[in-house]
Amino acid sequence: MARRVLVLCTGNSCRSVMAEALFNQLGNGGIEAVSAGSNPAGYVHPKSIEALKRHGINPGTPRSKSWDEFAGKSFDLVVTVCDAAAAESCPVFLGAATKLHWSTPDPAKAIGTDAEIDAAFDEAFSMLKERIQELLK
Repeated sequence: MARRVLVLCTGNSCRSVMAEALFNQLGNGGIEAVSAGSNPAGYVHPKSIEALKRHGINPGTPRSKSWDEFAGKSFDLVVTVCDAAAAESCPVFLGAATKLHWSTPDPAKAIGTDAEIDAAFDEAFSMLKERIQELLK
């Protein structure tokens, strides 16, 4: 049976969406990941989809959604990906799941040229991919 993973963030438009796709693809069927936000943006940032595709990860058909959709559901692992360095308020998930926090800068806040913004999304992608690969060893 696949391990169930919930990736939480504030807006559920970038980091948690990328982590969801990474968990699902890198988990090779052994992981069933979903993502949500405590204050969902209501849209998936197009640059997060571009970054996933640029790195060969199938983004699926993500949508920005509230963690309320998963209230009462059980998960094996809950990962928060908010950025402690930016003093973001990270959601707290109550339940018996193992909880991890991966401080990840929000690429949606990046400013500059298209190349600089793409680099911020690539950096967040790489940080998440490295952590997920380490976890799946």
